[in-house]
Amino acid sequence: MEFHHKPVLFEETIDSLAIRPEGLYIDGTMGGGGHSEAILQRLTTGRLLSIDQDPDAIQAAGQRLSRYPQSIRVQGNFSSMKEIAHAQGWEQVDGVLLDIGVSSYQLDTPERGFSYHHDAPLDMRMSQQGVSARDLVNGLSEQELADVIFRYGEDRNARRIARGIVEAREQQPLETTGQLAEVIKASVPAKVRRSEGHPARKTFQALRIAVNGELDRLQEGLEAAFSLLKPQGRLAVITFHSLEDRIVKRQMAQWCQGCTCPKDFPVCVCGRTPQGQLVYKKGLAPSQQEVAENPRARSARLRVIEKL
Repeated sequence: MEFHHKPVLFEETIDSLAIRPEGLYIDGTMGGGGHSEAILQRLTTGRLLSIDQDPDAIQAAGQRLSRYPQSIRVQGNFSSMKEIAHAQGWEQVDGVLLDIGVSSYQLDTPERGFSYHHDAPLDMRMSQQGVSARDLVNGLSEQELADVIFRYGEDRNARRIARGIVEAREQQPLETTGQLAEVIKASVPAKVRRSEGHPARKTFQALRIAVNGELDRLQEGLEAAFSLLKPQGRLAVITFHSLEDRIVKRQMAQWCQGCTCPKDFPVCVCGRTPQGQLVYKKGLAPSQQEVAENPRARSARLRVIEKL
């Protein structure tokens, strides 16, 4: 099994962690193991806990990382990293990395059902367990489908697409990515098909987020990661769309916020002090060269915070 994934902002992300050779680190989204291996190569007596919910990643990256004695690999969701770290006897760590979203392997493996470019079973489950995209597409009401597509896909045609899905499934259940992509294409105006790329992109994103509870897990993971950091420890997060980035940006801003008293108060009475400071004020975007070499990098953003 080849679990390939081309990390985005790779050097910038590893450098931003300011890795200490004797430190404790967590890669909450191991994927193909690229980030994990780069961290391990910088450790001496330190340890790295790599987490992934995808059993394929655990198997493939496990083979890649097994030659490093500093490597610990656990199947699970990064939102549970605090419990996973505590099970290892770790109370605090020097750094956490989160590379959010779907991996290149998951997108490029048709049978995982993440991509509208291949006709495959409608799945999209990163953990390969629980409710699938097929269940949502055939089970949600028209209003619920429209809400999912609008909220997580930010698609203005959400109602048209939801109506098209319901009408199509009344004839027969939608079982494959190809069937769903054709229904979406037929449901949107011709000008959308001409001007906005593949019309299924936003709906597939929305379903994937809903199936995996990605935004809820992201918020939980951010809170777990920051709570584990030692003073001067760093949390680095790579996001790939505005919904994720908004959550990360807002949460990091809250950690950096100090006194919230009205400006006309002569002295602070709230007692609030900043918990962290941003390493990059506006985050980092990939270079034009990286986007040219890897088009999937175009929407990526790296944000890093250091705990005070």
